[in-house]
Amino acid sequence: MITANELKTRGVKAIEEQLKESDRTGITVRGKVKYVAMTVEQYDRLREAEISLAYHEVMKEYKGGDYIAETAEEHIDRLWPEE
Repeated sequence: MITANELKTRGVKAIEEQLKESDRTGITVRGKVKYVAMTVEQYDRLREAEISLAYHEVMKEYKGGDYIAETAEEHIDRLWPEE
C-alpha cells in the first residue's frame, strides 16, 4: 500500500517500487484504500477478462433466445415511446 502523502512526496517512484512486489497496489487516503495502481499489462489482462465475460453472457442470452430482433426505428420507439 502507498499513502497519498507518500505518493505526493515520492511520485511515480513509490508506485514503481510497490509494483515490483505485486501486480497491483492500493493507494490510501486517510487510511482507506481509495485507488489502485497496476501495470499496463495487468490492466490489459483485466480488460480482456471483462470483454470475454461480457461475450459469454451475451452468447448465453442469444442461445437461450433472450433477445429481440427489430429495426433501428422499432428499437428507438421501444426505448423512447411517444406519449
